[in-house]
Order: sequence, then structure tokens, then C-alpha cells
Amino acid sequence: MGQPVREYLLTLCVTVAVTYLLTGPVRKFAIAVGAMPEIRARDVHREPTPRLGGIAMFGGLCAGLLVADHLQNLNGVFELSNEPRALLSGAALIWLVGVLDDKFELDALIKLGAQMISAGVMCMQGLTILWIPVPWIGTVALTPWQGNLLTVALVVITINAVNFVDGLDGLAAGMVCIAAGAFFLYAYRIWFGYGIEAAAPATLFAAILMGMCLGFLPHNMHPARIFMGDSGSMLIGLVLAAAAISISGQVDPDAMALFAGGERNATHAMLPVFIPLILPLTIIAIPMADLVLAVVRRTWNGQSPFAADRGHLHHRLLELGHSHSRAVLIMYFWSGLIAFGAVAYSVHSTSMWIVLAIAALSALGLLLLLLPRFSPRTPRWAERLVPPRYRHAERAAEAAVQDASAAEPEPARPIAAGVSGVNGATAVGPRSRFPDRRKAGSSR
Repeated sequence: MGQPVREYLLTLCVTVAVTYLLTGPVRKFAIAVGAMPEIRARDVHREPTPRLGGIAMFGGLCAGLLVADHLQNLNGVFELSNEPRALLSGAALIWLVGVLDDKFELDALIKLGAQMISAGVMCMQGLTILWIPVPWIGTVALTPWQGNLLTVALVVITINAVNFVDGLDGLAAGMVCIAAGAFFLYAYRIWFGYGIEAAAPATLFAAILMGMCLGFLPHNMHPARIFMGDSGSMLIGLVLAAAAISISGQVDPDAMALFAGGERNATHAMLPVFIPLILPLTIIAIPMADLVLAVVRRTWNGQSPFAADRGHLHHRLLELGHSHSRAVLIMYFWSGLIAFGAVAYSVHSTSMWIVLAIAALSALGLLLLLLPRFSPRTPRWAERLVPPRYRHAERAAEAAVQDASAAEPEPARPIAAGVSGVNGATAVGPRSRFPDRRKAGSSR
């Protein structure tokens, strides 16, 4: 078991490295081709920021699959299954459409059609749902058209859920990474814990997806130097959906029935059999809740459900007083609680300690929501190691005065056009000043 873990770690590291190293050149390319949309009313960033980050993420996906194909234990995934090729085909198509959208702003119906076609391409190559395990009933076999229809629906929903949650710097990539980490633990347990080889492709997909997100996050955290755009959000949404489809539609519950004394008992007792249908909800849950609340809110106010407003969850967190980074971390917390809580419950569904731990962490999350202006203070001996906002106020003021008196004034130099701004997010010209848009509209 140790050798596959090392190979997964190597695949993960290669994916992270390739994605990280490609993101810098991709940012310069996006600036050169003008893939920098205007600041919209619903945006929370204040500087034009290049997109096309999905190009680097797709490079990481290809590198991860290539490395895995040359490793001893992971090579069998490519020899015994066509699912990696199916994933690469669908990912290439959706990525290409995303790149065009980041540059030319394609119509929503065109993107929806591309999502369905990408899912259909994967179905044609065998990456589809063949049966559904139902608790207390057993395995329900699906006809080909039923399985393909369910596969396309799951892919489209997951892609748009990830795209919908991509509203703050680092939010979508971090949430998908958390879900992929939980999914990897679940799939690895099915593969090596129960000896089911059909779970191997999903385990590989989850490891590569983690690498794609981890490699892109350093460039995408606030203040973001580059956005993943639709080329990235649709890509990671498709990979997440492919992992769920692979393990839920290909793993036969009969194999696990050997350990539970019957098919019905196995389907009920072994929650990991149908957890794949739940784990994607860890990504969909927050944006779908946001979507439902938006429809109810706008309808209650006598507006169209598609009317513009700034009442989304991340907007609410910012209005409560949370900083940009803290709002993202709070949503990370809830995503991790849902994802890893589901995996833990699938392992020991009868343990009361897991339920109590989830309840306690939920209470902690609610407490964090009520403390938007609380800033932790570090001990005085460690104040020099942290940013000024975490120091004691009087100490921070004294340090600022000392730094100002010690620093020598430098003559101001004009910023040439095309040079990045202070935070690296301004791609062309000096930093612009944008009006306050607290009451501006939003299309999401």
C-alpha cells in the first residue's frame, strides 16, 4: 500500500509544480491578448485582472495524467480502463470553450451546449453511470439512455455550481480542493480497503484535481494576480464530476456485499457505496443555497429572479464586516466540515462522537460568523513576525512611527503603461480609482 501512496504523492507534486509554474507565463499571455474584462458592478475586486488561468490548470491535468501513465502501480488504470482518456477528451473540449469565453464572452447557451457535449463525449468512451445503489433496496441497473442522461445532468450541475461559487479570490479553487481531498480519502479507502480496482480512476482524478487547485491557489489568493475564468472553473467542475461518476457508476456494490453479508445490508451499512452521489453536494450545497436564497429574495422584493443585486453569500459576509480573506476562509471551513464530515460518517456511521464533533464544529462556524471584527492578537514576543494588523494597537503605532522616521524618502517615479501595480493585479497602466459600488447591481 505504501508504494501507491508514494506514486499518488509524486503525481500530486508534479501537477502542483506544473500548474504553479505555468500560471505566471499564462498571466503575461492573458495580458498580451487582452483577456482582461472590465470591472463589473457585482465584482469585489477593484483592478482589472487577467483571466485564462484555466490554461495552466489544463497543463497540470495533462502533466498529472502523463506522469501517472508511467508509474508502475498507476499504469494499470490506463491499461484496464478507458476513463482517463474519456476525461481528457471531455476536459479538452470544455477547456477550449472556456478559453474562448474568457476572451470573447460567449453566450450562456453556447457554454451550456458545450458542457452537454463534453459530458456526451465522456459517455461515448465509457465514463458513465451504469447503476445506482439505493439504501435498503440494493442496486438499480440503468438503461444506457438513463445512465447517459443522468451523467450529463450531473456534469452540467457540477460545472455550473463551481462556476457560480467563483465569486471571491481563491474561493472556487479552495473549495474544490477541499472536496477533492475528501473524495481522495473516500476513493482510496474503496480501492485499497475493499480491493475494488474500479475505484482506481476516481482516486487518480481526485489526486490530480487537488494538484491543479493547489498549484493555482498561490496566484489566486487575495489579492488575486490572475483569475481562473470559465476555462478553469468549468474544467475543475468537470473533473470533479468525472470522479463522482466514475466511482458511483462503475463500482459494483456486489463486491462490497462480501463484507456485509448481503446486497441490501451492504448498501445500507456501507455508506461509501452511495457517498459519491453526496460528496459533489459539498460543492453544490453552498452555491445552490445561495441561488435559492437569491430567487426567494428577489421574488419577495417584487423583482425578477434574474434581477441584479448584491445579496449573495460572499457579499453578505463582506457587509457583515468580514475581510475578503476571512470570508473565503469561513466558506472553506463550511466546505471542509461538510466534505470530511460525510467521509467520516461513511466510515463510522454508528459513532456518536462523529455526530458530536460535527455539531461542535458547526457551532464554532456560527460563532465565527458573529465575530466579523474580531482580530486575534499575537504575543508581544512574536509581534515582529506577523503583519501589523495582528499586533497590539499601541505597539503597531510605535513601530509605524519608527519605520517612517527611519525610512529615507524616495522621489516618486511615474508608472509606465503595461507595468503591474503595487499588488501585481493591475495589469495595464497605473492603479485606477473606482467608485464605491456597494449599491450597484449584480447579475448573479
